[in-house]
Amino acid sequence: MTDDLSSPSPTGPPTTGWVIAGAGWVARDHMAPALAASPTSRVVAVVDRDLAAARELAARFEGAVAATDLAGAFRTPGAQVAYVATPNHAHREVVAAAAAAGLAVLCEKPLAATLADAADLVAACEAAGVLAATAFDQRWHPAHRAAADLLAAGRLGTVTSVRIVYGCWLPPEWSPPGSTTGDNWRVDLVRAGGGAYVDLAPHGLDLVGALLGEDVVTATTHLQHRVHDYAVDDGSVLVGSTASGVLVSIANSFNTVETLPRRRLEVVGTAGQLVATDTMGQTAGGRLELLDAATGAASDVAFDGGTTPFAAQVRALERALSGETPWPYPLARDLRLLQLLTDALPPVPTPRTDDHPAPRHSALEVSP
Repeated sequence: MTDDLSSPSPTGPPTTGWVIAGAGWVARDHMAPALAASPTSRVVAVVDRDLAAARELAARFEGAVAATDLAGAFRTPGAQVAYVATPNHAHREVVAAAAAAGLAVLCEKPLAATLADAADLVAACEAAGVLAATAFDQRWHPAHRAAADLLAAGRLGTVTSVRIVYGCWLPPEWSPPGSTTGDNWRVDLVRAGGGAYVDLAPHGLDLVGALLGEDVVTATTHLQHRVHDYAVDDGSVLVGSTASGVLVSIANSFNTVETLPRRRLEVVGTAGQLVATDTMGQTAGGRLELLDAATGAASDVAFDGGTTPFAAQVRALERALSGETPWPYPLARDLRLLQLLTDALPPVPTPRTDDHPAPRHSALEVSP
């Protein structure tokens, strides 16, 4: 049975002091509510180069200070963990500063905009001897945890394939909800490191390993430049396999409009199939079904539909920090997955086709 990550244990670890580094949309709308709802968490500081944004977010937490100086923020009394939610190109500098201050680190995915920066980031955390983790919140979605339990129990028999579809609508002019800057850095090659592939595929690749207990070890990728007029890809498909031979396909897009189905996970085995819909994302809920191979019957799998993956992730990290349970995903493993993602890229980007004009639709949320 999966541990309950929605609430503290009866005794509970000491209250954990968090510093939020980067006061953007994901931190504001997803991580901050998870921290505010946790009885074992408190935010002691918010640091951002935009002091007004830092102050606005810090005001939601009693006693939290706002700052623009990294070193100063990480020295805030009571600080224990840094949540790093800056644009990808700034991860290395921010994580290194947090580790140097002795703070544990939860860094948004991908680890960095370049593989070299990611390797330096991991080395800095290892040298400092701090607990460090990638913020792959999908590992902790209660539906995915329930699916992992069924797989570990052998309910699907021999697993043959995992198929993931994770898409959203992200036109060039997109900006995060509540943003006044209109700065869509997720399609900036320098700051993001890529497009839909870099932003979304890491979630799927990590989730495969979290579900199966083994990672993808070989992969190839096709990139798409078809709908949106920006330099990075707006779609991708990764195809790979695990060491034991499970076939994996991960389709990601910034060009799937919001009215269409866009979030689906399927795990196929000789004894059954798991189908999760609307679980790939930042929010709670969705649906998980188990199809029995012997009868063809489908049944809903129960899971905690009220806990967000961010809230479960906070609880898991705090348990690891307190020594209650070990952290199961070493940062070095996450670096290997980023290496695999990088190696799977085609040598020459697929040229964009202009024969289909981009449809006009409203913006939709995108993963962190």
